[in-house]
Amino acid sequence: MTDIEKYSEKIFEDIKHYTEEGIEFWYARELQGVLEYKKWGNFLNVIDKAKEACKNAQQSVSNHFADVGKMVSLGSGSERKIEDIMLSRYACYLTVMNGDPRKEVIALGQTYFAVQTRKQEVEENEFQIMTEDERRLYLRNDVKGFNKKLATAAQEAGVENFGKFQNYGYRGLYNGETAADIKSRKGLSKNQDILDHMGSTELAANYFRITQTEEKLRREQIQGEDKANQTHYQVGKKVRQTIAELGGTMPEELPTPKKSIKQIEKEQKQPRKK
Repeated sequence: MTDIEKYSEKIFEDIKHYTEEGIEFWYARELQGVLEYKKWGNFLNVIDKAKEACKNAQQSVSNHFADVGKMVSLGSGSERKIEDIMLSRYACYLTVMNGDPRKEVIALGQTYFAVQTRKQEVEENEFQIMTEDERRLYLRNDVKGFNKKLATAAQEAGVENFGKFQNYGYRGLYNGETAADIKSRKGLSKNQDILDHMGSTELAANYFRITQTEEKLRREQIQGEDKANQTHYQVGKKVRQTIAELGGTMPEELPTPKKSIKQIEKEQKQPRKK
């Protein structure tokens, strides 16, 4: 494993957060520590340069640098509010680009955010021209990866029955339906995976449910199986509420694709006839 891979996995990605809308961001205070700046004032000078670069690039500074207040615990057990900044991936890139080049972590950060920002741009552009089957494959792969992260977070929270934990999330998102109920409605057998029989819109809703639950479990350091289950249920319910507010179709009302993900994968592996 190269140095940049170590940093991407253990440092920059580990301090990434998501908003309720599923938008990724980083806290400046946490990035400050990772980039080895001891004083907040010194790091603010770097951020000011990044804001100027953002402005010069004719980008909206407020869209990438959002001032927020955050409560922190004091040694006495009390709390106080400190200023912080929510940074987009682009804002992080500009910040490390204006950091002290003598720091090894700054050089690694420049490479990491440059590569990841470009990768995200390419993926977003490619997604726009994908067919429905291609979108399903793309999202299913993402869901699979984040489900593993969710399983780890749930286990760390004290969850022993992961199937039951998953059902709480489904019940919140699908208006009370469990995994068994969804399978029955879709006409699936016991051994078939629900996620393999979802269209891109339904997969996206579940991707949002999974990523937000994993983030909430870690961010709030939730402990106890009952609390973790309720957290998954509430996140699923919140995603459902968001869909309703946007005028979208409820996930249980979305059509089940004729082809499963496995069928699509099999077809793609077969050589095309000339």
